[in-house]
Amino acid sequence: MTQDLGKDRQLSHLNAQGEAQMVDVSDKQSTKREAVAAGQVRMSEDTLAAIEAGNTSKGDVLGTAKLAGIMAAKQTANLIPLCHPLPLHKIEVKIVADRELPGYQIQASVTTKAETGVEMEALTAVSVAALTLYDMAKALEKSMQIESIRLLSKKGGKSGNDEGGMMNYEN
Repeated sequence: MTQDLGKDRQLSHLNAQGEAQMVDVSDKQSTKREAVAAGQVRMSEDTLAAIEAGNTSKGDVLGTAKLAGIMAAKQTANLIPLCHPLPLHKIEVKIVADRELPGYQIQASVTTKAETGVEMEALTAVSVAALTLYDMAKALEKSMQIESIRLLSKKGGKSGNDEGGMMNYEN
């Protein structure tokens, strides 16, 4: 009993009995697929200034958070039970200071050539980059907030392209 969500929409991870299953993608075409996700970490102006100046006890906060995001994208299938393990051809994590927030904007883009998309990998990269930034700066401020983790765009596959909400980061 797959969950019917209306016109041609169903939860594909449920079988006819309503039990969880990994979706069979073996008949799908291997095509180039891309996804971009974003999120933010809100913090005080003092914490932002300390990170920018490199005044933290744990070292390179932004470099470590970027690497953590890349590593996390590669581990997505181990973290999310029904995700397919995919060959990831490109992972890019950008972290940009935002003084108006104040805090950091995080964006991750992931590319593959496979039978299914990389949306979860991009979302996982952003999530873990944000968690790592928080972990490395929590000695400065424990009230930081991780916010607005979302998919900005996806390209490729049967459902085509969705470009809603793209941000433009220059770094």
